[in-house]
Amino acid sequence: MHVAYGAMTDTRWTPRLWGALVVLCAAMFLDALDVSMVGVALPSIGADLHLSDSALQWVVSGYVLGYGGLLLLGGRAADLLGRRRVFLVALAVFAGASLLGGLVDSGPLLIGARFLKGVSAAFTAPAGLSIITTTFAEGPARNRALSIYTTCSAAGFSLGLVISGLLTSAGWRLTFLMPVPIALAALLAGVKLLPRQHGEQRASGGYDVAGAITGTAAVLLLVFTVTEAQGAGWLSLRTLGSLLLVAALAAAFLLIEARTAHPLVRLGIFRSAGVRRANLTALTLMGAYAGFQFVATLYLQRLLGWSALETALGLLPGGAIVALSAGSVGRLLDRFGPERVLPVGVASMTVGYALFLRLDEHSGFAGLVLPSMLLIGAGFALAFPSVNVAATSGVSDDEQGLASGLVNTALQVGGAIVLAATTAVLTAGTGGGTDAHAQLAGYRPALVLVTGATVLGLLVALTGALRTARRKPEPVSVPDYRYAPLEAEVLSER
Repeated sequence: MHVAYGAMTDTRWTPRLWGALVVLCAAMFLDALDVSMVGVALPSIGADLHLSDSALQWVVSGYVLGYGGLLLLGGRAADLLGRRRVFLVALAVFAGASLLGGLVDSGPLLIGARFLKGVSAAFTAPAGLSIITTTFAEGPARNRALSIYTTCSAAGFSLGLVISGLLTSAGWRLTFLMPVPIALAALLAGVKLLPRQHGEQRASGGYDVAGAITGTAAVLLLVFTVTEAQGAGWLSLRTLGSLLLVAALAAAFLLIEARTAHPLVRLGIFRSAGVRRANLTALTLMGAYAGFQFVATLYLQRLLGWSALETALGLLPGGAIVALSAGSVGRLLDRFGPERVLPVGVASMTVGYALFLRLDEHSGFAGLVLPSMLLIGAGFALAFPSVNVAATSGVSDDEQGLASGLVNTALQVGGAIVLAATTAVLTAGTGGGTDAHAQLAGYRPALVLVTGATVLGLLVALTGALRTARRKPEPVSVPDYRYAPLEAEVLSER
């Protein structure tokens, strides 16, 4: 029986094991932080670098494009080349790209730096998650580790606006430079704390070059098309042609994966109902959250007249709940399992989004923002770790990078698609008007879309809970806790 590195019969972890987890959490925090942190700084960036609104959009989209488009390739590279190696190299690239972004004086260079950061995150995210899932034995130990890890990711995304609001007041370049020392510290600590794992179980076989090209091109083009559709028009020849090309690339990818001896994505992984449900739920989970954050930010600043810092602080309660929930969510997952915890989290977020539909010209923090953010924050704290645990449970060690890449791809692509659709609905609703009535006419249907997307995710998650409820209890067996040689280094420190 294969036992994951670090598995032990009690709940105590060695200082080295904690240190490795902190390194992985720091990288994931930075990856998620960069998705949301640049938003508040955009007006300052545009004014300083003389960028148009269409060009400014790519400061955000460039990162999402690199991140979402290359996650599958990053996950498979971790399986084939070694998770530690891929993680450390990509983290070094992330630090360099962050420094470049904070020093450039050119819009195209800034967008290029953002794209490069997204590419590096596409390799650190699945490599880091698969290190977690192959280091901690499936069950309480892995649930606890994943709860802490994914809470750091969710906290990074949730707190991005707050941190950006504070840094932008001193200068927008600080939002790009702030991750540099953290990434370098994590890199140096990772070299020392992440084990080389000479006995690491890697995926066998060669490289699926054709699959990598078609699969990566399909995801990149999909994210690009959805991002650009608002400006080009959803029914324009350019958008429809791009979507047709995406479908052709996707079909070619599936055909290649079904026939190649060593596929980039083994299609058999989707035979797991848990993996399918987790990825479908992840699509709506991050998509709805990104759409809500976009609408809420515009509403608070444009209609209610809040400053960037006030907006960041107004959204802080949700992020604070996520940041403080690491230990408790792990215990809930141990007791009830991700299939039961996930729908509770998604339901809480759905109610939070629905409550925000009460927005009007005179809404206040206590009556509107606070109750919604408390529900959304609590829901995100429950749902985000649950979806990651569900997406990697029951997957063999040599495919943990693949499973991690799949769920991260679902999160990023879902965010891009739902955000683009939310933006299109909002723009159509306002009709170009700037008065309060016109703005509300755009915000409300956009929030209806966000709420509807979450309802879809809730229905998918509920199927897992119902299936678990009908499942017959399995006989309890005593786990085999024999340690492989790989554990000796960490265990000797106890």
